[in-house]
Amino acid sequence: MAKIAVIGTGYVGSVSGACLADFGHNVICVDNNPEKIESLKKGIIPIFEPGLDTVVERNSRCGRLSFTGDLAFALNESNVVFIAVGTPPADDGGADLVYVETAARQIGALIDKYTVVVDKSTVPIGTGKKVTLWISEELAKRGKQIEFDVVSNPEFLREGSAVYDFTHPDRVVIGSGSKRAREIMKDVYRSLYLNDTPYIETNLESAEMIKYASNAFLAVKITFINEIANLCEKTGADVRDVAKAMGKDGRIGSKFLHPGPGYGGSCFPKDTRALAKTGRDNNEILNIVETTIETNEKQKIRAAKNIENVMEKLDGKTLAMLGLAFKPNTDDMRESPAISICEYLISRGAKMRLYDPAAMKEALWRLTSMKDSVYFAADEYDAMKGADALIIATEWNQFRNIDLIKVKQLITSPMFFDLRNIYKPQEVTSAGLQYFGIGSK
Repeated sequence: MAKIAVIGTGYVGSVSGACLADFGHNVICVDNNPEKIESLKKGIIPIFEPGLDTVVERNSRCGRLSFTGDLAFALNESNVVFIAVGTPPADDGGADLVYVETAARQIGALIDKYTVVVDKSTVPIGTGKKVTLWISEELAKRGKQIEFDVVSNPEFLREGSAVYDFTHPDRVVIGSGSKRAREIMKDVYRSLYLNDTPYIETNLESAEMIKYASNAFLAVKITFINEIANLCEKTGADVRDVAKAMGKDGRIGSKFLHPGPGYGGSCFPKDTRALAKTGRDNNEILNIVETTIETNEKQKIRAAKNIENVMEKLDGKTLAMLGLAFKPNTDDMRESPAISICEYLISRGAKMRLYDPAAMKEALWRLTSMKDSVYFAADEYDAMKGADALIIATEWNQFRNIDLIKVKQLITSPMFFDLRNIYKPQEVTSAGLQYFGIGSK
């Protein structure tokens, strides 16, 4: 079994480290935040991800998974090191590689034996070569000639189902020009290889491109069905039926054909912008991706304006919103459509009563600038009390079976805005509510 170090204990690092330990490897997760390390040692997970706490507890108890702030120790104990640090968006839309560079230079300053260095973070095309250069520069400063290889091994984790995605992937991508490194990576993922998981072996640049191209395509697919939904509203078509029929076509597929107020989260917005910038940097404009980015931002505001158009006047009105995270089963509010919708509605004079099953803690600081216009509710029914309308912004399962009669009793006017189309219009109207979904009249 491989001995593995994982640099970074954020979303990708903590999931990857825990699941690799679950494959039977000895894994040391490293972070420069002492408080986070101490919390992880106690089994306190820094992110909301269903099932991850169980995997961490099981492998920590068995001694396969440990946490430290001592990178030198971790590298000394390992022959494979994953770089899983953040790549936040830069001002120009690209990915900021400052944390990746720091990790690479630290590796170059500390390794004393052949090491496979794995880029697990989502990084722009060409980063693998930069990591090679940064490590080589640090080795040169030491006067050392130590062999190493850099591999691109992108992650394809969905927030809310990341543990399953890591252990049951559609494919494992290994980008490297080194046969030695590729064989070691096959050992790392041996459990998946034995289960006939498809392996894609390619070069560094192709592996890096695969990640961005995959996310960009899914973002395009979401944006396409949103535009079709908008047209359906004008023509009398029903996007539910349109999407269902489209999804039956094997060339298209049904996934990501669910209209709504736009995509958000930590991946699609950041990755589409980074890919678009790579296109511009190489004088190859990706028009579809550029348009997708612009259209998605408009979709968020369009959802808010539709609410305003129905209610005619927002000044002095109170609106209940259920769902703040960008998707269910996560507390991640990064670029969530709910934020943009709240900002618009509040700017038009509305007060908001908000509830999310997981994101309330994050909402407290993300919505600080709106605190005078926001009430953080204890549950979904508390959010509805005295509100002039109800808005469902995130499709959490518990919102799919709301007591509609109780809704009618709690809100002061019968307006029900279903921005995720999780209810059938007839079941809402039969409770005496006015139903407003996405993509139909």
